Amino acid sequence: MKKIILYLFLGAYLSVSAQSKEERANAYFADFKFDKAIELYSDLATEKKRPSLEVIQHLADSYFNMNRYQEAVKWYEKLYLIKGKNVGESNIIKLVQSLKASMKIERADQLLRDFYTDENRLNMMLSQKKHLDSTLAEKEKYETINLAFNSRKSDFGPMFFNDGLIFASARDTIKSNGELYPWNKQPYLDLYITRPDDASYIPEKYLENLESSYHDATLTFSWDGQTVYFTRNYLKKKNKLSANEDGLSNMQILRGTISNNELINVTSLSFNSKDYSCGHPALSPDGRHLYFTSNMPGGYGESDIYVVDLNNDGDVLSDPMNLGPAINTRGREMFPFVSNEVLYFSSDSHYGLGGLDIFGSVISSKTDYSLPLNMGKPLNSNMDDFSFIRVDKKGDGYFASNRSGGKGDDDIYRFEKVKPTDCLEYSGYVLNKQTGEPIANANVELKNAVDELVSVHRTDEFGYYNLILPCNKKNTLVFSKAGFSKEIIIIETGENPEAPSKDNKIYLTPFDSLVEKDGDVEKIKVDPIYFDYDKFDITIRAEIELEKVLFAMEKFPEIKIKIESHTDARGTDDYNLELSDNRAKSTRRYLISKGIDADRIESAHGYGEYRLKNECANGVKCSAEKHFENRRSDFIIVSKQVNEVRNAKK
Repeated sequence: MKKIILYLFLGAYLSVSAQSKEERANAYFADFKFDKAIELYSDLATEKKRPSLEVIQHLADSYFNMNRYQEAVKWYEKLYLIKGKNVGESNIIKLVQSLKASMKIERADQLLRDFYTDENRLNMMLSQKKHLDSTLAEKEKYETINLAFNSRKSDFGPMFFNDGLIFASARDTIKSNGELYPWNKQPYLDLYITRPDDASYIPEKYLENLESSYHDATLTFSWDGQTVYFTRNYLKKKNKLSANEDGLSNMQILRGTISNNELINVTSLSFNSKDYSCGHPALSPDGRHLYFTSNMPGGYGESDIYVVDLNNDGDVLSDPMNLGPAINTRGREMFPFVSNEVLYFSSDSHYGLGGLDIFGSVISSKTDYSLPLNMGKPLNSNMDDFSFIRVDKKGDGYFASNRSGGKGDDDIYRFEKVKPTDCLEYSGYVLNKQTGEPIANANVELKNAVDELVSVHRTDEFGYYNLILPCNKKNTLVFSKAGFSKEIIIIETGENPEAPSKDNKIYLTPFDSLVEKDGDVEKIKVDPIYFDYDKFDITIRAEIELEKVLFAMEKFPEIKIKIESHTDARGTDDYNLELSDNRAKSTRRYLISKGIDADRIESAHGYGEYRLKNECANGVKCSAEKHFENRRSDFIIVSKQVNEVRNAKK
């Protein structure tokens, strides 16, 4: 419903045949029969080369009220061409909204910049535009679902109630004896209750004795669910509309008590008046303040948001207070809802995407509100988006919209937070463990829980890397470069985004730092490995050196070795040969016990005193130090693929 029930017109034009075409068009316009008014105004605009400003104005407004925005643009543009900035802010607002609904965003923005000379107002809109542009550049935070219970008619105004949802709907064609609301040719509104999570649940009338023959809509409950505030037309006895001197039946906010599933003790709130409308009530969470929409005199625009104080019994303690220019504009502000110190409302004049958009403003006090910020897509569209509610500040909720793709005029949508796919920004530096220098062009592989490659990244000239880790995953990061060791870390992420993890330092060991050349062979660099005299058991002192071998083989899992053990010339040749062979095989068993695959140790042999490194052979007198040079174990590399990047397990 484009205007969302501000009032009903009860005047009757009985002698339309005796009136001129323009008078009949004006009568239809005043009676909200915009479709019939458009026919006559269009004829007048065609018949006259220069139709009157009133005809142009009413034709533009009629199209606007019927949501026919492309046609509305044509006639509002004519008004602007004729009157310039004297066209008035209300017409500029409607022209801008019609342009945005027609996806002519640049023209709409230019009009705003040209029209608003008030620096504060312009700066406010530019700030709102900057915020909205930034949200549109981001991934959408919510997904929206058109709910199964929506009808072909207007459904809006959702409100939580126990485990259900109450909403207003025009689906009942029997109400008021089939009489239709002249604005949109739909039945009058009534309140229904449903279970939104049960697609098979058919909505039922909420509290049969609440129903009138005209509009009953938009309600709010006290914290205990016993007191309800709702919107209704002024009625006389026998369920007839009650009008003021101008023939208008405005809306009022009523309060009632729910007892045994019936509405009792219904009273009209003290600030209501037949001379203006009040509607869309919304209680603050503590029940001390009631926010509502009204077009009462003294406001800023077509409809404003007000607030009153309530006592513990729900009685009004103060006069309505307008929320002021931070919230209210020359256009329409409506459908307030308060949650976690944030006021949510809909507006067609704060900077938005078109039509009514949903905004949020932080409540500092009853008189102080932050700059309203657009909630962005997909909650807002180029059409009307309104009657927003949510569980809490970050929770899911509902809203209504007449956007394209719906089932009816206005539909109710549920919105849910989109589950994030990216949860952790992880960055840092890959460095040389020997020198501390950065390693450029190092590989950073991201793998999933089953060791499948997800992506490959490279460090820059400073050794810097940066990547985004997916949510709720076991992420394996493999750091490597030709000629260096591999490092593997595992990072498990949760379901929700985390603060970035920065400056993580990964050290890769250069292969050359672990090996040495001995003639034509390459072997792992170790100091002499000590065994107890006449024994081949691995001692604590031997383990210290063997840790170097383990380190090299773990960091470079591609290399294979052979173990050669040697003794000096003291003792018999046969004895030394057997002792060295036992020591080689003992060393092999030790490495395998520490997790080294047996296939990576090609052989383990002892050579006794047959491969001496110096002149200290049998019968040669040498110092202990010279003999010691011949007592050694060598770990000779027989194959390597350290220049390739392969999958590795830590």
